Amino acid sequence: MTESVMELFGLMVDGEAVDSYELTNKNGMQLKVVTYGATITSLKMPLKNGEIVDVVLGFDTLEAYIKSFDLESAPYLGATVGRFAGRIKDGAFSLKGKKIHLNRNNNNHSLHGGNTGFSQKIWKAENVNEGRNPSITLSYFSSNNEENYPGDLSITVTYTLSEENELIIAYKATTTQDTIVNLTHHNYFNLDGHESDISEQELIVNSEKMLETTNENIPTGGFINTANSSFDFSKPKKCPSKIDTTFVLERENEFAASLFNKKNNLKMAVYTNQPGVHIYVGGNCFNTIKGKENVDYHSLSGICFETQNFPDAPNHEHFPSSVLKKEETYNHKTIYKFQSF
Repeated sequence: MTESVMELFGLMVDGEAVDSYELTNKNGMQLKVVTYGATITSLKMPLKNGEIVDVVLGFDTLEAYIKSFDLESAPYLGATVGRFAGRIKDGAFSLKGKKIHLNRNNNNHSLHGGNTGFSQKIWKAENVNEGRNPSITLSYFSSNNEENYPGDLSITVTYTLSEENELIIAYKATTTQDTIVNLTHHNYFNLDGHESDISEQELIVNSEKMLETTNENIPTGGFINTANSSFDFSKPKKCPSKIDTTFVLERENEFAASLFNKKNNLKMAVYTNQPGVHIYVGGNCFNTIKGKENVDYHSLSGICFETQNFPDAPNHEHFPSSVLKKEETYNHKTIYKFQSF
C-alpha cells in the first residue's frame, strides 16, 4: 500500500503557510518534504532486519530551517538549491555580451543562488500522486532580476519513490529570456542514521577527473586526474573527514557514486544525467541549532552528493554550458537507489 499525508509544518513571519508532505511506497520507504525550500526533512529506509533508519539530516521545526541560514556556514540541509548551485567567481558572468552582476554571499563570490536562493523560498505543491510510485511535484516562479538573474524562470521539482526503493528527483525549468540555470539537491546522507557519523562508511566515485580550484574553491578551468591520489575513489574507501570537490562524470545516466554502511548493510547508489557530482562532508550546526530528535550535527554528520553542472560554468567556455535559452527546457534527473543486504 502507498499513501500520502499533508500537514501544516509552520508559518513564516509574514503568515504564509509552509506545509509538510509525506509519501510512503509499498516497501515502507518514507519521504517527508516541506514547501520551504522544497526541502526533504526525512527519508526513512526499512532494513532487512526489520529496523527503520532515517538516512538524511534535518530539523524538526520551520524556525530551525530559517535560523540555519544565519549560521557562519549555512548547511542547506535537504534543500533544493538554485538558481545556480555552487560558486560563481566574483558574482559575475557575461551572457550575450552583457556583464551580469549577482548578489555576493560567499566572500566576494555568489554561492547557491545568492542572498536568498531557492532554498529559502516557499514552493507550491502542484501534484501529489499515490499508487505504485508515489510522487510530489513542487513549483516555484523566479521573477526576472531575482538575485539579478535575467528572465522569469518557472521551475518544478518532482520527488518520486519507486517500488525499487529509489528516490528519483526530476527538475524542469523554462525561461522568458536566456539565463543560466544549475539546480541541485543538498541532502546530507548518513546510512547509519542522522544521529551518527559517516567516518566508517565506504565511498565510491565513478570519476577519473576532478575540477582544479583556488583556495576559495573557485574552479581555475583546469582538471586534475584522480588516479592514485587521495581523491581516487574508484575502489571503496572510507569517507574523508574533509572534502568539498566536484568530480567529472563522463557519461549521462550512468552510475556516479555510492555509499555503503557495513554496520547495517545498507547501500545507496547515485545515478544522474548531470556532468558533475560535487561531494561535500559536513552538516555542522555549531552547537547552535539542534537537529531532529535533539541531535547535535557536526562536521562528520553527513555527506552530500550534489549532482549538477560545474561551479562557475558561465565563466569557462570549455565547461558544459549552463545557459538555458528562451525556447528550451532544462531537464535534470538524479536517482538515489537504496539496497538493504
